[in-house]
Amino acid sequence: MLILGIGGWLHDGAAALLKDGRLVAAMEEDKLRRQAHPGGLPERAVDGCLSVISATREDVDCVAIARPVGSGADPSRHLRLKTQFPKSRLVVIDHHVAHAASAFYPSPFDKARVVTLDRVGDMRCGALWDAGGTRIEAIEELYAPDSPADFYSRVTQLLGYRAGAEEHKVQWIGQNGKPRFRDLFLEILGGGAERPALDQSYFDASRPTAGGFSDRFYGGIDLEHGGKLSGQDRADIAASVQSAVEDTVVRFAGEGENLCLGGGLMLNAPLVSALENSGKYNNVWVQPAAGNAGTSIGCAFYAWHQTCRKTEWHPLDNLFLGPEYDREDIKKVLENCKLRFSYLTTDEAVIDTAVKRLNDNQIVAWFQGRMEFGSRALGNRSILASPLNPYSTENLNDYIKHREPFRKFAASVPEELASEYFDCTESARFLASISHVKEEHRKTFEAALLGGDRIRVHVVRRADNPLYWELLQAAGRASGLPVLYNTSFNLFGERLVNNPRAAVRSFFASGIDTMIAGNFLLDK
Repeated sequence: MLILGIGGWLHDGAAALLKDGRLVAAMEEDKLRRQAHPGGLPERAVDGCLSVISATREDVDCVAIARPVGSGADPSRHLRLKTQFPKSRLVVIDHHVAHAASAFYPSPFDKARVVTLDRVGDMRCGALWDAGGTRIEAIEELYAPDSPADFYSRVTQLLGYRAGAEEHKVQWIGQNGKPRFRDLFLEILGGGAERPALDQSYFDASRPTAGGFSDRFYGGIDLEHGGKLSGQDRADIAASVQSAVEDTVVRFAGEGENLCLGGGLMLNAPLVSALENSGKYNNVWVQPAAGNAGTSIGCAFYAWHQTCRKTEWHPLDNLFLGPEYDREDIKKVLENCKLRFSYLTTDEAVIDTAVKRLNDNQIVAWFQGRMEFGSRALGNRSILASPLNPYSTENLNDYIKHREPFRKFAASVPEELASEYFDCTESARFLASISHVKEEHRKTFEAALLGGDRIRVHVVRRADNPLYWELLQAAGRASGLPVLYNTSFNLFGERLVNNPRAAVRSFFASGIDTMIAGNFLLDK
């Protein structure tokens, strides 16, 4: 049985494919197009998922789509879908139901409380769910404008970033700030009530820019409307909104044994960490692709359990769910671009070459296996550097990624050795939370610290990514440190590279020293 899930019909479009209840593929349209998805059916993502198992649209048994799917009724849309998937049953699923399904069904739990939060959704901007077996039931709902995520986005715009696109910058810039406006922001979010309810007197609809805040808000932060924020003000405002939203969400989540998290706000790693450390739940699992793209996974699982009445349970194994390119695919691109390259005949040669380059303080682009689903690089589309390289952070931020210095890099470490260096949770497998460096190793990872002893850690299981795991182990044997800095293989705000041509373009448009694509080695 093939079930195709479609999410992000209006933006961040993605597709996910279940085969007999197992997730076999998931892809985002933006990555495949190398440009923003204009809306509608994510055609390339759909066909990419089907190509993984050599299937066609005629082979699909069920197509499940997350709302919203457009403005107003359009009966022709249903007809077009039936034409493209002639043997399929079509199912349309509420936006937050899809978020909840994406959070619970792939989790390791058979019973859990689920929290979903985003900016708008389909009018519903959040919900608290009770889930068990195949059942998911809403027990508390939030509707726009009472959205903690929307408030976070307004503050993002106030700080000069793009709402809906650059909230991640706010979570990182706030790591070194002081939450001196926390009490004000808590008041705006509902004054400490269990259910968020935004105080609209702090907003002014006649001001469409800078978050749309009212004079009452500006009085609270002691700033004139349109006034310039200092660097410290920006960091403190970011720290304040982060702290206030964390407190609000922890209260909304309540307490229990198991907690699952979904919705765009749960892409906020410090928030996930706050929920993990709240003491309210024994176990916390977050959907790694928690935003709109992840609703494609939720739709597919929801259709499997609810529409098709299947009870077989298959938790998420890993996120390497995208396209893969073989030796001939890569070689063809390199030859068409008239590039000089070397061919490394074995995996051992690939690893040995990468380790030598890294120990020589080079920056290495690493293009291997299937592309990751979601916004985070997990060792298949990564840019790597050694933490022992004294210029790694400067080179990565200034000369390659061209981004702000407060945006730090993740530290990848084999699962078996992680506890020697870090204190981290299960969420570190997917870079979904914040970890801590052991005191004796703090100096080693100083360049990657977010403030204090906090750091982003990526724990690598051998079963998830054997080649990357072997690379980390080899790095440890060669240098004494089995840890590499890992950041996404992309430039200038583009999406993660997908195919060999995009990898070549990014390699030669950057200050990266070496690229290893499959078994092919390129130097500058």
